[in-house]
Amino acid sequence: MSGRSTFGGKKRRRTTSRGPRHERGPGRQGEIKLAFFVAIVGVVLTVLGVGTEFWVELAPPKSFYDNQTCLTAYYGLWKGCTKTLWVADIDPERESCGPAELPGAAAAESNCTYFKFFTTGENAVMFQKTTQKNLNVATAMLAMFSLFLMVMGAICITMSLSKEILFFLKPAAVCFILSGLLVLLSLLVFHQSVLALLASEHTVPLSHHLSWSVSCIGCAGAVLIVGGILFLLLALPCSPWQRCLPHKDGSS
Repeated sequence: MSGRSTFGGKKRRRTTSRGPRHERGPGRQGEIKLAFFVAIVGVVLTVLGVGTEFWVELAPPKSFYDNQTCLTAYYGLWKGCTKTLWVADIDPERESCGPAELPGAAAAESNCTYFKFFTTGENAVMFQKTTQKNLNVATAMLAMFSLFLMVMGAICITMSLSKEILFFLKPAAVCFILSGLLVLLSLLVFHQSVLALLASEHTVPLSHHLSWSVSCIGCAGAVLIVGGILFLLLALPCSPWQRCLPHKDGSS
């Protein structure tokens, strides 16, 4: 009786008598491990971006407070931070306060507080501007669901490598491609939340700059989609190149 496809390209056979087991495909295993490494890179970048708060940096003009210091703020999915900087340390060609990587002017360089979106449902206020909690919560939920899909995809790849069954590559490919799309969608929703924050009040002029956490998330989405496509190609019964360029026998 025929069963599932294995790495060797043959079928797993069930026999009552003792017989030869299915052949291993070390080449196919190496390809799957390489694609899995690509997907793991995307997972690590996603975790790094989701866990850090350097998604966007908000800064008024450095001369707004008319003193030797200015205030900048940055936040991510879970918490926001404010930081007081020396105006003398800022690049003279830069009009706004920042960047946040500069050493702080106060003893406590940054003051961070967790958002109350997920507990009491309160909006946060930064520079007299109010956040839109619905958009912020939607961004966090999209990011968390994408992480869940990554875990499911990793489980499918682990099952495929341990059981040597190609069938698990297809759901893994779907999980990683969907997780990459959700990660990119979370970036779009987050950018809309930033624009809504800036439009909520116009008393304090602010400039915003997307920071390195967003770069991690954007790269992670692209890498995850590439990894999912690789798994989808590996799940095919034969290489697309073999279909387009079939091997010719020596007699022909």
